[in-house]
Amino acid sequence: MKAAHYITVASAVAITGLIYWGGNTIPPAKKTGAGMQPPQGAMAQGNNPVKPISFDSLLASSKAMLKKGAADSVNTIEKEIAAIGDSSRMAVVFSRLGGVWERNKQVAIATYYNAKAAKLENSGKKLTFAGQIFLQLMQEEHSASVQVWEATEAARCLELSLKIDSTNEDTKLALASAYIEGTGEPMRGVMILRGITSKNPNDVPANMLLGRMSIQSGQYDKAVKRFETVLEQEPANSEAVYFLAESYEGLGNKAKAIELLNKCKELVNKPDFSREIDQHINTLK
Repeated sequence: MKAAHYITVASAVAITGLIYWGGNTIPPAKKTGAGMQPPQGAMAQGNNPVKPISFDSLLASSKAMLKKGAADSVNTIEKEIAAIGDSSRMAVVFSRLGGVWERNKQVAIATYYNAKAAKLENSGKKLTFAGQIFLQLMQEEHSASVQVWEATEAARCLELSLKIDSTNEDTKLALASAYIEGTGEPMRGVMILRGITSKNPNDVPANMLLGRMSIQSGQYDKAVKRFETVLEQEPANSEAVYFLAESYEGLGNKAKAIELLNKCKELVNKPDFSREIDQHINTLK
């Protein structure tokens, strides 16, 4: 288990696996090796050249994995949907269809249909939840084309949710993450985050994500300011301490980076994490 991953495990507050780092709905950056590496998607690339898989292709491959009884249930409900002309009745049927896929552990397909039901119900809460699930799936996905599809679906759900309630900060943060880390539209995410920090300069989740972006773009001085702002509000935020150390390392201040890495090690207090941090510290000496 790598360092940043261990921080996530140590600090997570889990709500169906979606809530990270003390309640932030933005999934944490992935990391390999001793240093922070760019996550997949737009934060790493600036633009995402990968085309999303089509839903029809994803649906066909998912159906091929269903057992006969489940496949028959899906086909029956699909025929029912095709025969319904009244959209107000379709929400319940979409939810039933989503339930079949969920029971068969096909979460992406289930979430797609649950989101369709949420849209018909005009439920901002359910749309935000669906968007957060798509974001989590995006973080765990190995196929680049499926990852982009999941990010796009996340953005679509969250955009619809904000049309219902434009003041929901969790939805805004999740949407910013979808733009930045998945859809290849990082500046749209940045604008959302800057809108949040213009009203509340001390907002922790927004500053965390902006700080991570600053690291990825090599703007370490800006990253330092972001993470120091977070630590003024939450001195024991181990994620912020870790990324602040990354920022100082990027600026060439190895002594400060080592000091912060040792502090992060104390906050997390896990043997595997401590061993990896010690290995990294040795490379800085």
